[in-house]
Amino acid sequence: MEIIDKPWGREELLEHNDRYVVKKLVMNAGHKCSIQYHEKKMETVYVLKGSLKLFVGKDIDNLEEKILSPGEYLTLEPYVVHRMEAVEDSEYLEASTPELEDVVRLKDEYGR
Repeated sequence: MEIIDKPWGREELLEHNDRYVVKKLVMNAGHKCSIQYHEKKMETVYVLKGSLKLFVGKDIDNLEEKILSPGEYLTLEPYVVHRMEAVEDSEYLEASTPELEDVVRLKDEYGR
């Protein structure tokens, strides 16, 4: 397992092959990932622990908020703009297609 430290917590890369990727993400309360989208990558987010606020929409100016609790999930298609924010310390799984580098960041508080 590969562990990748992030400014908001960490990613644990559980499986990466030519067909799919599975990650466990740990996000610290009050932190958030960048507002982003993917051109090819499709992903499903499944909350294990905590409370995760998702911002989802067609563009950065029209994002809807959804709160996911343990056992809840959401699938994100390519070109859907999104961001995850930890309401409390949270853990979630991300299952996706294998394009790990397919990230278009629109806004990032950590200067990436």
